[in-house]
Amino acid sequence: MKNVLSWILVLFLLVSVLNNCLSNSVQKEASQKVAFIDNLRKLYSSGDSSKWPKPILDPESKPSFSEIGHLPDVQFPSDNQYSSEKELLGKTLFFDPRLSKSNQIACASCHDPELGWCDSRTFSFGHDRQIGTRNAMSILNVAYAKSLFWDGRAKSLEEQSQMPIQDEREMSEHIDIAAGKIGKIKGYEILFEKAFGDKSVTKDRISKAIATFERTVKSSSSKFDKFIDGKSEIYTNDELMGLHLFRTKAQCMNCHNSGYFSNSKFENVGTSLLGEKGEDLGRYLITKNAEDAGKFRVPSLREVPRTGPWQHNGSMMTLTEVIEFYSKGNPEYSQKRSTVHEGITLHSQKSGMVRMLELSDEEISQLEAFLRTLSTKTDRITVPELPR
Repeated sequence: MKNVLSWILVLFLLVSVLNNCLSNSVQKEASQKVAFIDNLRKLYSSGDSSKWPKPILDPESKPSFSEIGHLPDVQFPSDNQYSSEKELLGKTLFFDPRLSKSNQIACASCHDPELGWCDSRTFSFGHDRQIGTRNAMSILNVAYAKSLFWDGRAKSLEEQSQMPIQDEREMSEHIDIAAGKIGKIKGYEILFEKAFGDKSVTKDRISKAIATFERTVKSSSSKFDKFIDGKSEIYTNDELMGLHLFRTKAQCMNCHNSGYFSNSKFENVGTSLLGEKGEDLGRYLITKNAEDAGKFRVPSLREVPRTGPWQHNGSMMTLTEVIEFYSKGNPEYSQKRSTVHEGITLHSQKSGMVRMLELSDEEISQLEAFLRTLSTKTDRITVPELPR
């Protein structure tokens, strides 16, 4: 009996010791985690990005890498400087459906300010209710883009602004005819005179005015901007960890860097569906360079919660889905990697930067929490009264 009691006492003591050790270990781990987060909060909200933890970058992204941060001031081209009069003219034209063949489709039809300056559709409707072939990109912060459209076929906003007007699937109007229609509207005379010095209406002036207005469509200060400027308490722990993951383990910084949150390059993430329904050759259609097959412009992540659905084909409906896609490295099916186009065999070569990350559910949630801090509230836009 005494032996039994002795063993019970020994077991009790062992359990007590183990519980104390476990409790101390848990407390130590929790304390280290708190200290780690507190240190990250101090560094990231210091107002000095040189104090931030070093980002994890692939070798190919290093030459063009620029740290994330604030958006710089918008620069206007020397041959199309800003004026408030030109902005008003451009804004009016942006909302005027008379630039289209049917007189029913305006630039704002696909770039609605209440919908993140896009239209929340997988593909937009255009002339005669034709459906487009790519998701409409938001024009928020488009002043910082170095090329326009998913395939980069326009090098400037002045060049870009004419293309939807003339596209048969979109507004389906010849730019000269569109300019002629606007020129016959007497109410536009004073707007053109104030913007350009005389009443003459030309396609070049229409392009410059719309481009000027589009450059003013810029995000206000986001939660992220305020946090890195010193408002350390504004971020939750999950948002903070999401920022850290973005720059380290998740390796988002390879493509989404600078204050614009894009490297302004073209990357293949394995979504071109070559040889399948919905095939899109991407940048290749512009350059005719076989290496560009399946490449698309890297979009900005500023305002990303407001600009879904995502990807060039609008195939992803939630941010969680997008993050999971990259976490899994997009296991592109082999049968969707090649096609024959105009007698030329093309292959989709997915970027080496898209690979298995094995992010946990918690990490995916934290990344999404951070991405939501890049968004700002919807600004109320007064739609201009159209001239008669």
